[in-house]
Amino acid sequence: MTVVINLVVSVLTIILLQVLGMVVFTLMTPFKDIEEIKKGNVAVALALGGKFLATAIIIGVSAYTNTSIWHMMLWFAVGYVCLIASYWILELFTPGFKISDHLQQGNAAVGVLLCLVFVGTAFAVSSLII
Repeated sequence: MTVVINLVVSVLTIILLQVLGMVVFTLMTPFKDIEEIKKGNVAVALALGGKFLATAIIIGVSAYTNTSIWHMMLWFAVGYVCLIASYWILELFTPGFKISDHLQQGNAAVGVLLCLVFVGTAFAVSSLII
């Protein structure tokens, strides 16, 4: 019975972290991501999908490498901060070019770039999770 309870708690924690991560990411953009996707904005869909996948990678590795829920959440927080930092670092290295404006305008190249920055960062950071 303990195994089942641990599994249920772990799954619920993973779902909660994924939802929390996506809520924070959507609050970071000056527009409503879902509304843009409803309009057919591929750039925003790519960026949001990359955020979702990157968050899932961090959570998955955190869950796989830690037997404690608290350690899993801690490592997720570390990885998530790195994902947020990667966005701001990319913004810093593109002076005169506001990423969120280009996403809202539907610039698919920016959407792909941001998606891959998030996924690449997640892979790199996940190799550090112990």
